[in-house]
Amino acid sequence: MRTHHGRYYPLIKQLHLLTVFISISLFILRFYWLRSGSAALKRRWVRITPHVNYTVLLLSGVLLVLITHFYPFTPQGSWLTEKLLGVIIYIALGSVALSRRPRTSRTRWIAFLIALVALMTVIKLAVTKMPLLGIV
Repeated sequence: MRTHHGRYYPLIKQLHLLTVFISISLFILRFYWLRSGSAALKRRWVRITPHVNYTVLLLSGVLLVLITHFYPFTPQGSWLTEKLLGVIIYIALGSVALSRRPRTSRTRWIAFLIALVALMTVIKLAVTKMPLLGIV
């Protein structure tokens, strides 16, 4: 049964998917620029856009939860619980990979690659809505 808010679901889902695509693209691009020593990292839009995108990503995700009634930390939303855990891991590792603090090249690469694995896991959870670990 669809609520009156359900009619916005396709639009919000598309917005969410767009922000996911932007997030992944910017993460890879910023890592490339960092590794290549590009001055592009200092551009204003490069510093601001990720924060704006992450805000829209979070808000659209919350709206999707409210519309679909898939809540994390419930049996029906255990896949969403795992997805949130994956997002937290991605954020932490992305922070290490892109940090301004001195890090070894090896540390940055490992963090970058595991962050991408976390992202792929999050995408798999979102697409299948099937938990991998069965945690609630």
